[in-house]
Amino acid sequence: MKKIDIFDSTLRDGSQGEGISYSVQDKLNIVRALDELGVSFIEAGNPGSNPKDMEFFQEAKKLTLANSKLVAFGSTRRKDLSCREDANLQSLLSAGTEWVCIFGKAWDFQVTDILHATLDENVEMIRDTVSYLVGEGRKVVFDAEHFFTGYAANAEYALRCLGAAVDGGAECLCLCETKGGAMPMECYNATKTVVEKFGKNPGGISVGIHTHNDSGLAVANSLLAVEAGATHVQGVLLGFGERTGNANLSTIIADLQLKLGCSCIPEDSLRNLTPICKRVAEITNIALNPGMPYVGSSAFAHKAGMHIDAVIKNPFAYEHVEPDRVGNERVFLMSEVAGRSMIIEKVQKFDKSITKSSPVVQEIVTRVKELEHDGYQFEGADASFEILVRKSIGKYQPFFNLHYYKTSGEFPRFADGQCAFCQVKLDVDGNVVVTAGEGDGPVNAMDVALRKALEEFYPNVGQIHLTDYKVRVLDGKSATASKVRVLIESSDGSSTWTTMGVSSDVMEASYIALVDSFEYKLIKDLERKFSKIL
Repeated sequence: MKKIDIFDSTLRDGSQGEGISYSVQDKLNIVRALDELGVSFIEAGNPGSNPKDMEFFQEAKKLTLANSKLVAFGSTRRKDLSCREDANLQSLLSAGTEWVCIFGKAWDFQVTDILHATLDENVEMIRDTVSYLVGEGRKVVFDAEHFFTGYAANAEYALRCLGAAVDGGAECLCLCETKGGAMPMECYNATKTVVEKFGKNPGGISVGIHTHNDSGLAVANSLLAVEAGATHVQGVLLGFGERTGNANLSTIIADLQLKLGCSCIPEDSLRNLTPICKRVAEITNIALNPGMPYVGSSAFAHKAGMHIDAVIKNPFAYEHVEPDRVGNERVFLMSEVAGRSMIIEKVQKFDKSITKSSPVVQEIVTRVKELEHDGYQFEGADASFEILVRKSIGKYQPFFNLHYYKTSGEFPRFADGQCAFCQVKLDVDGNVVVTAGEGDGPVNAMDVALRKALEEFYPNVGQIHLTDYKVRVLDGKSATASKVRVLIESSDGSSTWTTMGVSSDVMEASYIALVDSFEYKLIKDLERKFSKIL
């Protein structure tokens, strides 16, 4: 298998993405996650650019990494300074990493119009900087910034810049597609030329690729560079970064390892790809894109009835790889187009005796179509769909019944900052309970009031935390009288579930979703209790 070194730049290039900001502890946690995944290199920041990165490198010295090498990032020396006089280079050395990554210009326009240096001066800056760092005991990756643009404009000069890095002792020449505008064959042809000129020399100079996604081609350009001979791939695990982002390493790793016969990370680590991507997304405080290849929640989600029926018979019919190979799982989405096979698959979780010919299956299909016509969308609310199925097959008993709820709001807010009040009257196993709650809005007040009423009888309701609340207007034609769909995501710390409600009254829709959320938790806990007894 062809060995490909994966160079992750989440903590440096990725942190330049809009809305991305890491604390030192965040960066340490991401390093641990990437090391667990098994990437070869983790580019962790520029110690000369800010105090936070310098603090990180000091803390990182305490880490014991099993698979990855930390890399400090910086630029070539300034044109009017020697390497020893350049403060950024001295900061780079003080980071104490075995490997450093230095970027330098490889496009003549950038040299003359941005650096305001001569072409010869830039070449010497590259050679001097790499040579100095090698002399200080560092191993150097040279990032040839704007290489592909520079190669298209002046190939001779772009290659001359690479030659200067080789003369200085660089171990890897990384070709940077900095503007994100190159087409795949441009990357392939230029990379092949560099591999033939430098990559086959005795001493093992490796050639790498670093792409951006401005044309939507970062992954494709990276893969073609590997086909052309590159053995080092840079990117960001989840693809975020400046402008439209960097090459998505979660996709590249899976493509290389599962499709192109390359070795990027340990084989057993590939099964951790999805969980680690989720962990990094959580630390970064972003939602993992559900449509992301391999690791997204929709990557192996099936909705059309014909597709679901085929996948149940044999997943190979519509899946290009097995989801568990990348730590993901297959999902069947419930909708009006899902068909009978989907219903059977869901219902048999509760009653193995129900088959395709059972009358209740058609009843559920009909009911789902009616509800989706009214605005429900069960593919995003599995818990509400499960409760619907239980009601249809007689495996549901309500934990309480509502007499009424009343809500009111105040403006300006109360002195304590709250602004809403809710009173509820419930019947819980023959006990009539009346409670009230105040909250930061009527939905919050309703949530508080319901919990007060229920926790006396069902203490585990206190374990439920609402982690997300969304409202979508379904028909804007009716303005403020429009029907809305409320989606609530809940968690008890060990599992997460989603419920929904639909109504022209946002409070009623919220109540429906809240009740489903509470009852789903209570049903699951009750079943776990009985299974232990049995």
